Amino acid sequence: MTMWMGRAAAALALGLAFAQPLLAQQVKVYGLVELSGTGATSGTNFNDGVRLAVKEINAAGGILGRKVDYVFNDTQSQPQVAKALAVKAIDDGAYVVMGPVFSGSILVSMAETRRAEIPNFTGGEAAAITQQGNPYIFRTSFTQASAMPKVARYMSNTVKAKTVAVIWVNNDFGKGGRDVFVKTIEPMGVKIVADISTDPGQVDFSAAVLKARQANADALFVYCNEEESARALRELKKQGYDKPIIGETVLTSQKVIELAGDAANGAVAHVGLTADAPDPLIKDFSAKFQKEYKYKPDHNGLKGYTAMYVVKAVSEKVGKLDPKAFAKAMHGISLSAKQYPGILMDVSFDDKGDLDRESFMTKVVNGKQEVVATLPPASAK
Repeated sequence: MTMWMGRAAAALALGLAFAQPLLAQQVKVYGLVELSGTGATSGTNFNDGVRLAVKEINAAGGILGRKVDYVFNDTQSQPQVAKALAVKAIDDGAYVVMGPVFSGSILVSMAETRRAEIPNFTGGEAAAITQQGNPYIFRTSFTQASAMPKVARYMSNTVKAKTVAVIWVNNDFGKGGRDVFVKTIEPMGVKIVADISTDPGQVDFSAAVLKARQANADALFVYCNEEESARALRELKKQGYDKPIIGETVLTSQKVIELAGDAANGAVAHVGLTADAPDPLIKDFSAKFQKEYKYKPDHNGLKGYTAMYVVKAVSEKVGKLDPKAFAKAMHGISLSAKQYPGILMDVSFDDKGDLDRESFMTKVVNGKQEVVATLPPASAK
């Protein structure tokens, strides 16, 4: 028995010796994602997008011939949990970190990935994220500073609004968006006649909607997270609100449509990404996502998926798995969907980590998001 155990131990040691180089060859990518709490819808979509991309990339031979090892953890939508998980990802030798999606969390956790000089992709839209000079942070969506002018122009030029009421969520995401929107639209000659703050996770929107109705503005701008946006739309319908309801990205997202039901019809929003875009690559992605996860992706699903393919494309351009070289190459890079189909749309990144590409105006019609206009990249103007 002793001899057998000795041989078994030797065999195990030999197996581990061979396994170690194989493990070392893997590309370690860590997801810090909101799988519970107020960000669960966004984080789950984002995470599933990354997972689908990783599955496809590995099936096609990986990155530079190495398989991707994707490990994800739940931030619980809490900034300090996200920070602790970022430290764990660093300690485990992450090559790239994906997430968090929520602005409040990434603003805390990205200090750790910056310190460790590890590239970090985020779905957060708060303008402050890329205004701190962090060379390792990269967006998967438009910054509020580039998206809000598109919304403001639509309200001023297309809706012809002269007065606007604003309902926004009082967190980093909501306050940042509200501030940029107000600063952008007021110089266009549009007056903010009601500035209505709401709480994260707020259930009762009756008072907020009543204030919006009493303001009698030409249009209403709604900027909240998914669940709150749906509650606001249901209350707006309940109180008979009949003015244009406009938002940015979240308002016409799939989850909001599902939660709000008929109350979502007529809502309009600018979106950087949508599974309903009239593009063959995006339609193909949406079909694969639904087959894999049995639900329709929102913009966050596309964010995660395209970000992982950007990691593959840029890593292969650099020609080695070097986090610092990767981050340096990201600044000023332009990637073509023709050359790298997984990124779905032509995209470029500036020296701050902000991206630029085409975007869309969408409207909810009969319970479905429809693209009503395709807007050019800011660089094309």
